[in-house]
Amino acid sequence: MKDKLPIRMLHDRLLVSIDREAGDRRSTGGIVIPATAVMGKRLAWARVEATGAQVRSVQVGDRVLFDPEDRSEVEVRGEDLILLRERDLHAVASERIEEGHTGLYL
Repeated sequence: MKDKLPIRMLHDRLLVSIDREAGDRRSTGGIVIPATAVMGKRLAWARVEATGAQVRSVQVGDRVLFDPEDRSEVEVRGEDLILLRERDLHAVASERIEEGHTGLYL
């Protein structure tokens, strides 16, 4: 988001935006699969926009993996965002790599 959000998240809640670049996919044979195609149960990547005070493992700007079936959507300043609990995340991909860690937490 371009401007700082006028929202303060509570407890263990996260506000995330779906990665738009993760939309269309290409098969190994080179066929483009649109983001609207349904392919069973598939997890999705999102970028963390805001975190609650009790969130411990995620920071704003991290990429997180979650199940798009378990989500609540909200519109803020014309942008669709998703509200999640920290426990609903499956993985965190972070730019900050600490000593002895890979940066991808599964």
